[in-house]
Amino acid sequence: MSKVITSGSVAYDRIMDYGGLFADSFVPDKIHNINLSFKVDKLSVEFGGTAGNVAYSLALLGEQAEIIATVGADFGSYRAHMLLSGVDPTTIHEVEGELTASAVLFTDRADNQIAAYHPGAGGHAYDTPVNTDGRALAIVSPGCEADMMSLPPYYRRRGLRYLYDPGQQITALTPEALKDAITGAHVLFASDYELGLIAQKTGWAEGSLLQNVPTVVVTYGVEGSRVVTREGDWRVASTPAKTVIDPTGAGDAYRAGFIKGIFLGLPLQSCGRLGSTVAAYAVETYGTQTHKFTLQELADRYQKTHGEKLPV
Repeated sequence: MSKVITSGSVAYDRIMDYGGLFADSFVPDKIHNINLSFKVDKLSVEFGGTAGNVAYSLALLGEQAEIIATVGADFGSYRAHMLLSGVDPTTIHEVEGELTASAVLFTDRADNQIAAYHPGAGGHAYDTPVNTDGRALAIVSPGCEADMMSLPPYYRRRGLRYLYDPGQQITALTPEALKDAITGAHVLFASDYELGLIAQKTGWAEGSLLQNVPTVVVTYGVEGSRVVTREGDWRVASTPAKTVIDPTGAGDAYRAGFIKGIFLGLPLQSCGRLGSTVAAYAVETYGTQTHKFTLQELADRYQKTHGEKLPV
């Protein structure tokens, strides 16, 4: 079991499913004055947030996550869920007089998604030295902007490998902050769209990125992912889902699987395949922390899909 420092958001997700298509409700010449209302087919309140999601899947994978995040006075039920899931919440800070972060996720039948996020207590910086001794690596996921800026240089000073996933906070971070965090990271994660935003804000196209970070992992949803290094570029097929129930949190599950692959000493392409396999479990259940699997079930599915044995 390896210790992973997982920073980012811890939030309550309010997930809504819409049976139609968002695109059918948009009038092209009225985009400047949108006023829409959708009747949803399903509403569920789930445990979520980037740090919480990654930590949950890491626990399923037999790893130990330490969560660096701030939460509010309503954290009690989430804490109980973490303990039942094998996640230790003791490193999480509670802020009096605030509510835990909340996300509203609105998905149509083509898996297009509209989201709104209120940081609540999650907007407060962690403001406590993070213990890196004996930790194998860290992942910096979308969360408090101050933490996303302060943790990468801190980890570099402490000699701890970190993976950087700016995600939804790309637009909030300055170009200088993005460049600093990416420079020296072990891996940069981004969706195809997010990679375009990073290039737009930093002026670094893919080739320039690779001069500052050795590995870039780009995800494409059902179309799989790419693992790009200075030595090569590998396309990774997605693991087919038995049934797509809810795509929310698939990216966080992918990152947990990729980290497990690093710990297993797998080639980077195989790390991507393992990430894809964990993500498939996530999309097959409603919510971001409801999927389950044993390591043997994971290994069997991995081998069946990708044709290679998983050494777990």
